[in-house]
Amino acid sequence: MKHLAINNGRVLQKQAENDTLRQTTQAPASVQLLTISEEEAGQRIDNFLLRICKGVPKSHIYRVLRSGEVRVNKGRIDQLYRLQVGDVVRVPPIRMAEKPENHAPGAEFVILYEDAHILVIDKPAGVAVHGGSGISYGVIEQLRASRPDAKFLELVHRLDRETSGVLMLAKKRSALVDLHEQMRDGVTDKRYLTLVHGDWKNARQHVKLPLHKYNTADGERRVRVQADGMASHTVFSLKKKYAEFALLEAELKTGRTHQIRVHLSASGFAIAGDDKYGDFALNRELLKPAEGRGILKRMFLHAHQITFIHPDSKAPMTLNAALPPDCLNFLKSLSAI
Repeated sequence: MKHLAINNGRVLQKQAENDTLRQTTQAPASVQLLTISEEEAGQRIDNFLLRICKGVPKSHIYRVLRSGEVRVNKGRIDQLYRLQVGDVVRVPPIRMAEKPENHAPGAEFVILYEDAHILVIDKPAGVAVHGGSGISYGVIEQLRASRPDAKFLELVHRLDRETSGVLMLAKKRSALVDLHEQMRDGVTDKRYLTLVHGDWKNARQHVKLPLHKYNTADGERRVRVQADGMASHTVFSLKKKYAEFALLEAELKTGRTHQIRVHLSASGFAIAGDDKYGDFALNRELLKPAEGRGILKRMFLHAHQITFIHPDSKAPMTLNAALPPDCLNFLKSLSAI
């Protein structure tokens, strides 16, 4: 009997510990009434809920929207409703398991331009723009950590982790919406500098190849040329020829994932140092110096210029980021033609 009592006591203690654990790993469930600020206005209600209810499955968000549990100014709305300044949103009780927070270390980057509406930085190669897919944090999380008083800070566009250069962020939702409209309408002009291996002939060359996104067996995101893919257009201009390489400027007419890299690879010209679509044997050779060239330990792709209309003043702006030292030094080691 004594043995049974001890076991029962252990079971009860374990149950109490589990109850405590459940209480600490679940967010409190209660109705919230949220008033929409200027920075939040303009976004769709479904996107707003997905942002504030982190960890809640999308299917659950859309279920509470369809059921009418979410109300705006005491009335029912659909998932396409765009929020206005001063709207009062009723968010129903939603229980969710709280995930351990990833505490990104605060960091600042070289600032190319900043005002009350936008922030434009020079992103280094090797730094992701945001966390995800095994990456704990990126530029956006680090900037938010270093600017805890910032009410709004969002990426306007993205750069591959291996790509350096101009990266724009919005400090107001109105600026984000305006800049996204400019990109959709083709107002924004983004230019990249890249070094390819091979004998590039044309001074100016248009590449129009449809691109299709897919995942590899291990879950890695990739892109390939495919007939039923998204229409994609890049214009390449020859800047300088070297014995085995060519420095090109790439002008994006569309903004597809890995567009420059895949367009060049499909055209028979690998970007130096590209570990996804490039020449892998060449990349290994570039890691050690040889006669007539230095070493290159990164992908030679740099977002060097962006032109856009300022979202508030409506003045045209062009911002530039100089080639980083590792790219410049490699170019200086090459023999020009």
